[in-house]
Amino acid sequence: MSQVRIVTDSTGDLDRETAESAGIAVVPIYVRWGNRSYRDGLDLSPAQFYRRLAMNSSHPTTAQPSPEDFHQVYSSLQDANGIVSIHISSKISGTYNSAILGSRMAGEGPQIEVVDSGLNSAGLALGVLAAEEVAHHGGTMKEVVAEARRACAETKMVALFDTMKYLARGGRVAPAIALAAGFLRVKPVLTFRDGEIIRAGLVRSREEGMARILRFVEALGDLRNVIVSHSTTQEELAVFLSRLESVYGGEVGNVFDMGAALGVHGGPGMIVLAARRSS
Repeated sequence: MSQVRIVTDSTGDLDRETAESAGIAVVPIYVRWGNRSYRDGLDLSPAQFYRRLAMNSSHPTTAQPSPEDFHQVYSSLQDANGIVSIHISSKISGTYNSAILGSRMAGEGPQIEVVDSGLNSAGLALGVLAAEEVAHHGGTMKEVVAEARRACAETKMVALFDTMKYLARGGRVAPAIALAAGFLRVKPVLTFRDGEIIRAGLVRSREEGMARILRFVEALGDLRNVIVSHSTTQEELAVFLSRLESVYGGEVGNVFDMGAALGVHGGPGMIVLAARRSS
């Protein structure tokens, strides 16, 4: 029996196993190093990306998928009852606009609804998985779209960066600010507001940063779901998840390796948490 199909982009950090088992189509962004271009998650895994980032003196850039990339994916889902395409915030990427243009190229076929999540990374993943659950249980196009929008609206995010070095390399902060932050040994904590990434504060240590994330979770109250995306070590991740699950009062169902989209700006040592409030 055909159902509504979900499409997203690789900025949501969904691993291939999760996406394939749920029937979610992931359109990769592009990572450009010099004159070479790689498809995020296909030609370049998270592990390969961070190895290259550490070894290469030149800094990579990212580029949104083309409308044709989306058109090809939509065309491959012609047996669906509808397509809900959920993407990174349009305020920080042109991916949403590419998806819109790709949907207009589709012509006859299933109805396509493109949703601006207003989020990225773990937040986008949370919205995508919530929509897929409704689709999996036979939800209509209207019900799946409504759940996607509701889940994204109810999701809050916080992220700990280990350094501002990569933000400076990508032009997101002035090099002088990054240099001063390194000298003072402070680490940025970022969040989302109205579809944009903003600074929530600075911390002096990893321990202080993780404690701040846990206080963020506590302040949200009852939660329906929590997702973590990271580029830190497995040892630190295990410690953080143990503390998080104690505060959350449940198991963190999905933990993803952070891909290139946010990794370009954050580098190794990032922890991103997305939490959905209970309705």
